[in-house]
Amino acid sequence: MQSCVRAVSGAAQRVHLAPVCGFQPPAVEAQSISLSPCQVTSDAGFPSVSSGSDHPRILITGGLGQLGVGLAKLLRKQFGKYNVLLSDIRKPPTDVYQSGPFMYSDILDYKNLREIVVNNRITWLIHYSALLSAVGEANVSLARDVNITGLHNILDIATEHELRLFIPSTIGAFGPSSPRNPTPDLCIQRPQTIYGVSKVHAELMGEVILHHRLGLDFRCLRYPGIISADSQIGGGTTDYAVQVFHDAVKTGKFVCNLSPDTRLPMMFIEDCLRATLEVLKAPAEVLSMRTYNISAMSFTPEELVQEIRRHLPDLQVTYKIDPVRQAIADSWPMILDDASARSDWGWKHEYGLPELVQAMLNFTGSDSRMSQTN
Repeated sequence: MQSCVRAVSGAAQRVHLAPVCGFQPPAVEAQSISLSPCQVTSDAGFPSVSSGSDHPRILITGGLGQLGVGLAKLLRKQFGKYNVLLSDIRKPPTDVYQSGPFMYSDILDYKNLREIVVNNRITWLIHYSALLSAVGEANVSLARDVNITGLHNILDIATEHELRLFIPSTIGAFGPSSPRNPTPDLCIQRPQTIYGVSKVHAELMGEVILHHRLGLDFRCLRYPGIISADSQIGGGTTDYAVQVFHDAVKTGKFVCNLSPDTRLPMMFIEDCLRATLEVLKAPAEVLSMRTYNISAMSFTPEELVQEIRRHLPDLQVTYKIDPVRQAIADSWPMILDDASARSDWGWKHEYGLPELVQAMLNFTGSDSRMSQTN
C-alpha cells in the first residue's frame, strides 16, 4: 500500500495517512463545532518578508490556549514578528491581535488549513489544538473529532507540504500499567482517557509514519502539568495547581478536587515554553528519539498548599474530590524521567516549587495579602 500521495504533475493532491495504520477517522458531526468559513487571501497573515531570510515560517494552531501566545512571543523574538502566525477558532483579545499576525483556523477544515499553509509559505507547524483530559471525558465524541480527526488533517498537511511538525504530548499518554515512579520515555502506554489515547496516536503517527517512513521532521515533548497565571483553566486534571493561586489571592479559600497526597509532575510555563523552543531549534542529529519526556518538579496538592502558606498563612483549603479527575490522576506518572532530554539537547529546568510559587503569587498580585515570612 502506498504510504502517501505526493503532488502529481504539479497539482497538489491530499495525502491520506489514516489507512496506513488501519485507522479510518470518524465523520465529523456538523453540529460538533459550528464555525463560519474563513476568508483567506494570499499572504493575508504576513506583510512581505525579505526573500533572503532563512527563518522558518511558523503556524501555531490552537494558539489562544495556555501555551500558544507565550510560544508565539518567544518565536517572534527569535525569527521575526511576521514569521509566526497565531491561529485559533476564537476571537483574539486586542493585545494578542495587535502583537503579531493572527488568523482564524479550524483544524477540522482541511481546505482552510491548506490555504493558510500555502498562502503564507509555512515551513514549521506547531499543533496545540486539543480538548484536555476532563473535558474530553465529558464529551468523547467532540474529543475524538478535535483530537483525532483534526490531528489527521494536520498530519496530511505536514506530509503534503513537507513541514517540520511539532505536536505536544502529555503525561496523559501513560496509564495505570505504566511505571509511575519514575516513568521513562519508553514503556507500556495504555491510557484510559480519550485524551490519552489521542496523544499516543499522535506520537506514533508522527514517529512511525512521518519520521521513520517518510523522512519528515517530527518532534514531540510529553508535557507534565503546566502552571501559568495568565490563561484560563481549560478542563485539565492538573488545573487545580493554577486555580489555587487565583483563589488564594482573591478569597483566601480554595476547594481542591484531588486528594491531598496525589503526586503529579508539574512545570512552570516559562520552563515549558523554553523547552519547546529548544527542541524546535535542536539539530536533528542530536535527537536520539522523536518523543521526549520533560519535567521540572513533582508535588502533591498538600505540598503546594504548604508552600503557598509560607506567603499566605491564612489560606483555607478543603478537599472535595472529583472521582473522574482523581481516577485520571491516579493513572498518570508521579515522576517523569527526562534524562534523555537532558542528555541529548541539554534540557534543564529553572523553576522548582519555591520559585514557581513565588512567580505565581507575584503575577496574581498577592502583595496585599502576603505575609512577611519568605
